[in-house]
Amino acid sequence: MLEWFNSGFTELALLFSNSALWVLFLGGFLSATLLPGGSEAALVATLSLQQYSVLMVIVVATVGNTLGGVTNYWLGLWLPNRTEHEKQGHKALAWLNKHGYWALLLSWLPIIGDPLCLAAGWLRMNWFPVFTLILIGKALRYSLLAALFYGFF
Repeated sequence: MLEWFNSGFTELALLFSNSALWVLFLGGFLSATLLPGGSEAALVATLSLQQYSVLMVIVVATVGNTLGGVTNYWLGLWLPNRTEHEKQGHKALAWLNKHGYWALLLSWLPIIGDPLCLAAGWLRMNWFPVFTLILIGKALRYSLLAALFYGFF
C-alpha cells in the first residue's frame, strides 16, 4: 500500500513539476478565497502554452478553485452559529435562503461567489452537496472559458 501511495505521489509531483500548472492551481485557489484575484488569465495563459491537454488544464483550474471555495465554506463554519443572529443583510444569504443548495452553482461569479461559499458554511449546510455543487459550477465555468478560448462559441 505504501509503495502504491509513493508511486502515485511521485507521478503527481512530476505532473505538477512545471510551474504553469502550479500557477494555474494557485491562481484558481486564491481567486476563490476572499482574497482578490482572477484565475481566468492563468487559464488562458496555460491554454496558450499548448503544453497540456485541455482536460488537464480544466481539471487543475477546477480543483484549485473548488478548494478555494471549500476553504470559504470552512471559514464560514467558524463564524458564530446562524441561529444566534439575524439572517438579514448580505445578498449571498438571501440567495441561499431563496434557492438553497442550487445557488452554489453560481459560486464562480465575481463578487457574490465567495460570500456564497462562506454563507453556506455559516448556515451549516451539508458539506457533500456544497462541495459537489461548487465543483460542478466551477468545472462548467472553466469548460466554457476553454471553449471560448478555442472559438467554439
